[in-house]
Amino acid sequence: MKKEEILKKLRDAGDYVSGQELCEHYGVSRTAIWKAIRQLEKDGYIIEAQNNRGYRLVEHCDADLFSKIEIEDKLETAWLGRPLVFHKETGSTNIDAKALAERGEASGAVVVADMQTAGRGRLGRGWAAPAGKNIYMTLMLRPDCPPNKASALTLVMAIAVYEALCELISKEQCGIKWPNDIVVNGKKICGILTEMSAELDQIHYVVIGAGINVNQETFAPEIQETATSLYVERQKQSNRAALAARVLYYFEKNYAVFESSWDFSALADKYNEFLVNRGREVRVLDPKGAYDGIARGINEKGELLVERKSDGQTMQVYAGEVSVRGIYGYV
Repeated sequence: MKKEEILKKLRDAGDYVSGQELCEHYGVSRTAIWKAIRQLEKDGYIIEAQNNRGYRLVEHCDADLFSKIEIEDKLETAWLGRPLVFHKETGSTNIDAKALAERGEASGAVVVADMQTAGRGRLGRGWAAPAGKNIYMTLMLRPDCPPNKASALTLVMAIAVYEALCELISKEQCGIKWPNDIVVNGKKICGILTEMSAELDQIHYVVIGAGINVNQETFAPEIQETATSLYVERQKQSNRAALAARVLYYFEKNYAVFESSWDFSALADKYNEFLVNRGREVRVLDPKGAYDGIARGINEKGELLVERKSDGQTMQVYAGEVSVRGIYGYV
């Protein structure tokens, strides 16, 4: 018997469930039931206990209860997040998802954590990951496409996060900074890291990790000018389980479109609509030589089209090779 099973039983009942009924149902002692109830209370659940009546779960709509059962309860996907692995604390959800893949787990498995101790961003940068505040999640997929198509999955994830966030914040405030950041009012609220195991002509698996700043109230001095969270923007707490479930819903929906052609052609217009770089001056930090230009959107491969200032030539910028920075700030 797990505490999640007790929680589901109490939630389904909607009223008091006697301790004796729980003991008989799970074949355990009253002490075991009591311990499970105490664990749930430590997780933030409010459970009333009355003599001769038993236990009753008190639901609070504004509570940020973040757990496997809370996310699964809100899932509206057919295959993504099934199974879903949840950790209160882990090193990296990307590393965990890769381990699942190496053990043969089917495409669609998702790892979610309340806290990471070894999170990473692009180019090996560290990623601050405090407990009880944000969403750290990684999707594991086995796409049946050539390896050179897989980088577009970062953009599919970006659309999914953007659409989920726009249920909580206005579209005018939110946008995508090519290729892997979501920004709100010009500041980063989410980063995405995609990694792949493949041979020349075959993908073994792809993991797509996202870190979303949800209920974090403050940021370290070195990033406070460029980072934000839903709490900072809305001045109220958001339900992380509900948001994680909506990201998975939108990813599954957009992945089906991508999967139909294994390119980004059917999603490019939607992505370009959300792209904050479009029509703006950018600096392309290419190892062969940095240059300035105007971002003109993306193509069907997910590459950023940049009209180079020096000669007017349109360059196709591949996410894995370069970084793009705004001329007048982070975006």
